[in-house]
Amino acid sequence: MLRQPLFAGSLTVAALLLTGCGRETAHPARSQSAGDIFLPLDTRVVEAMVPRNATLDGLLRQHELPGEIVQAAVVSARSVFNPRHIRAERPYRLVTSVDGWLREFHYEIDADRFLRIFAPDRSQPSVLEAQVVAYEKDIEIAALRGRIDADHPSLVAALAETGEEVALAISLAELFSGQIDFQSDLQQGDTFEVLYERSTREGKFAGYGPILGARFVNAGREFQAYRWVNPDTQKPGYYDEEGRSLKRALLKSPLKFDWRISSGFSRRRLHPVYRTYRAHLGVDYAAPSGSPVVAVADGVVVSAGWAGGGGRQIRIRHAGRMETYYLHLSSFAKGIRAGARVVQGQLIGRVGMTGTATGPHLDYRIRQRGVFVDPRRVHARQPPGEPIPARLLPEYKLALDGVVRRLSTTLLADSAPAPDAIEAADVEAEAPEEAGAPNDAGPARQ
Repeated sequence: MLRQPLFAGSLTVAALLLTGCGRETAHPARSQSAGDIFLPLDTRVVEAMVPRNATLDGLLRQHELPGEIVQAAVVSARSVFNPRHIRAERPYRLVTSVDGWLREFHYEIDADRFLRIFAPDRSQPSVLEAQVVAYEKDIEIAALRGRIDADHPSLVAALAETGEEVALAISLAELFSGQIDFQSDLQQGDTFEVLYERSTREGKFAGYGPILGARFVNAGREFQAYRWVNPDTQKPGYYDEEGRSLKRALLKSPLKFDWRISSGFSRRRLHPVYRTYRAHLGVDYAAPSGSPVVAVADGVVVSAGWAGGGGRQIRIRHAGRMETYYLHLSSFAKGIRAGARVVQGQLIGRVGMTGTATGPHLDYRIRQRGVFVDPRRVHARQPPGEPIPARLLPEYKLALDGVVRRLSTTLLADSAPAPDAIEAADVEAEAPEEAGAPNDAGPARQ
């Protein structure tokens, strides 16, 4: 794959550092000889990180660009990018002429895009244009397998052992969030395999693409997920081996994963504060303050406010006369208020210990037809997802077979010994025995 350099353009770099935080590139000195003609270097380059509390205007003025150029740069940037969104510790590159005009400015917006401001006509240096450019990336198909055990009791720990990032663990957990509660269902001996896209930019990790296929064995039950794009709607979705959608009416947990259940649903529980027995009509998840809480299903917010001993609480109404409650939150997500519509998996708030609580946790409750019920039982009784239409099933099965083969062959290739190791083993096997060394194979038979 052809890849675009991080910053395009042919530039002559002067051996002059413009700021203490930048980096320069200097040409090696060479001896002068008769007939040498030295042309002045016509550009200066600074590569640095955006300092704290910086603005685009202030950043450019720091490098002594003329005021009209700074203003033109900010105006041009606004046509494609909000300059207020410039963040500290992001890399940028500034190219100026020796007489102080801006030639090019690049700012890394995120792992996928950068802002480019440039002068298209050097005869009109105050006329600037801006564009948001996508980085060219190399995409590879990778596969891995992992295991939950005493040393790696969570999905994050098991994936970290393979050398991958936590973002892949989050994606895998979200994929099976309708079937597995990653707070309470994981057991030692559980295994998983996953086929996924992995991106690199200039040889460095640049993020993950979609998971293409995965298998997860939990407590002896095997779950499968395969990505498929419906040709009628052009929308991707995940389906099991029979073509049933993995999307359920409810997520099995309002938290991502890795936080334990500290208290279950009970009609008679010793209250940790009041020390009396009373009903506990939800499930408590012990999680650090600030952990994200998501809506388990599509719905409408009934209320988001203070609820006495429940602290900051969100109540959401769903289809089928069902409501969910989220108690003791430290804060609400932006836009979460009475009447707001939410979708499954949307951030609605963060874990806290407001109200009557001995520590940070989420109290999650479900009420059906006016009666509070055990959330774990409701989740366990969910029916399978909607199936792929029968007329499209052969097309899906064909695509599934291809993903299954790719997963198996990639895992097999990754587990094969490296060529150097094979060669070393062959050499060792063919090496003559040292004098006097015992022959483990025993005497040769005639």
